Order: sequence, then C-alpha cells, then structure tokens
Amino acid sequence: MWEEKNQTFARDFILLGLLDPNHYGLLFLTLILFMFMVAIMGNTVLILLIRIDIRLHTPMYFLLSHLSFMDILHISNIIPKMANNFISGSKSITFLGCGFQIFLYLIFVGSECLILAAMSYDRYVAICYPLRYPILMSHQISVILAAGCWLGGTINSTIHTIYVLNLPFCGTRAIDHFFCEVPAMLKLSCVDTSHYEGRVNVSGVFFLLIPLSIILASYGHIIRTVLHIKSVEAQKKAFSTCSSHLTVVAMYYGCFIFTYMRPRSYHTPGQDKFLAISYTILTPMLNPIIYSFRNKDVLCAIKKVLRKALIHRNEHLFKIRLNAHK
Repeated sequence: MWEEKNQTFARDFILLGLLDPNHYGLLFLTLILFMFMVAIMGNTVLILLIRIDIRLHTPMYFLLSHLSFMDILHISNIIPKMANNFISGSKSITFLGCGFQIFLYLIFVGSECLILAAMSYDRYVAICYPLRYPILMSHQISVILAAGCWLGGTINSTIHTIYVLNLPFCGTRAIDHFFCEVPAMLKLSCVDTSHYEGRVNVSGVFFLLIPLSIILASYGHIIRTVLHIKSVEAQKKAFSTCSSHLTVVAMYYGCFIFTYMRPRSYHTPGQDKFLAISYTILTPMLNPIIYSFRNKDVLCAIKKVLRKALIHRNEHLFKIRLNAHK
C-alpha cells in the first residue's frame, strides 16, 4: 500500500494539451495569449480604477474588484503552463504541480460562482430597495460576503483536492486536457469513483445550482421593478445591462453544470476542453468589459485618470522647456 502511494507521488502526469504542434496550433496559441493579456490588463485596470476613484468605493465595485482579482489568478493558473508546454514541447507536470493547480483552480471557480451571486444580490437591493441599500449592503456586509465566498471556495477546494490526490492512478498518466481538471483525472483512476461523483454533485448544488437560482431570482425581481419605471430610456439601459450580465452568467454556469454534474461515462475530451475554454479564458476576458467598461461610472473614472495623466505630462514638459530656456 505504501509502495503504491510512493509511486503515486513520485511519477509525473502528462498533459496532452489543447493544441497540435503545427502552424495552426501556433496561431491558436497566439490568439489565446492575446486573450490572456486582454484579461490580465482589463481586470488589473479595473482593480486600480476602483482603488483610485473614491466614487467607486461602493459595495458593488468592492465585490467587482474581488471578481477581477479571481479572474487574474484563475487564468494565470492555467494559461502560462499550457503555453510553456506547447513552446517547450514538454507535456509533463509533476504530481505536486498538478495537485497545486487543481487546488487553486477549484478555489477560484468556486469563489467566483459565489461572488457572482453576491453581486446579483447587491444589484437586487440597489434597484428594488434603494432607500434600504446603505443598511442592507453596508461595507461590513460586503466584506463578510467577499470573505465568505473566498472561504467557501477554499474549503470546497481542499476537500476535493485531498480526495483526488489520494486516488490510485494506474497505467498511463496522460491527462487528455490542457490542465489538471478533476473529471479528466478521474478517468485515470483504477478504482470505482461513482461514490465520489455523488459528492461532486452535492458541491454542484451548493456552488452552481443555488447561486444560479439566486442570480435568476434577483434579476427576475430587477426586471419586474424596471417594468414599472415610466422612463423608456431607463428601461432600455436596465435591460441592456441585465441581458449582458445574464449572458456571461449563462455561459459560465452552463459550462460548469454541463462539465461537473454529468456522469463520468458521458464525458468526452473534446467537449470538456471546449467547455473549459469558456470558463478559463473567455469569461475572465469578458467580465471586465461587461461588468464595468459599459458602466458610466467606470468610464468617467478612466477619463479622470487619463486627464490627470495628460495634465501631469504637460506640466512636466513645460518645466523641461522652462529649464532649457534658462
């Protein structure tokens, strides 16, 4: 038994990857790296704007900054390793490296599922109960919500990571995926994991179905409230915002539900990889665009920062020219 466990910890895994080693694979990798940079830059700029502009120091943007931070860590946990494996031609990942990737991945996706629900609740209170908003969504409550999301994701990740890493892996250790994901690793186990799949479904209820229900209920109440607004322009703005948010939510939760709440026998590598692209690359890139850069407050903050930078630059150039004349 101990010898089997020692072998489990000693041997590396092989990530078969997403891209073929040809010109098309290189072109696709370039596109992925471009999307990676857009996601990093967009979320970083958003976090900095929220910290700099005092008008963005509200519960809504506080939660949004946590979402952006999760997206940065989430995509950085997966894409650099995938790109490095493709460029170097080495597809191996150590047992501990794989375990660490699973641990971080589950923290970020679990926390993000919860914080999206918290953000929808914030919008529900702000639109449906605007007079009670300072009480129902105080700074203390928003801190508790954010901390609860991180804690929930960490506890869930710890439980699943410990279980998966203690599975006996027999024969080939080739993971038919571009990162260490639980469903792909379960296929390598030489024991029956059907009991564990039941636990995965329980986690899916707490981290997918319940938050999704909260989001849909919140936006349902928001839409009902907006319909009573007489201003057509305000209605269009609210519906535009809701439809954008719900598009991302549907894409994010839908892919996760389809990946984690199906029996293992129904999984195919092609489907899992395609779905994983959605929640590891597309969603982190789209979140700052949809949740913020279509927002007037954020656009005003960007203009304010750029105006200050331009003024500072002109003052600096003026001082240089003044010194040159002296």
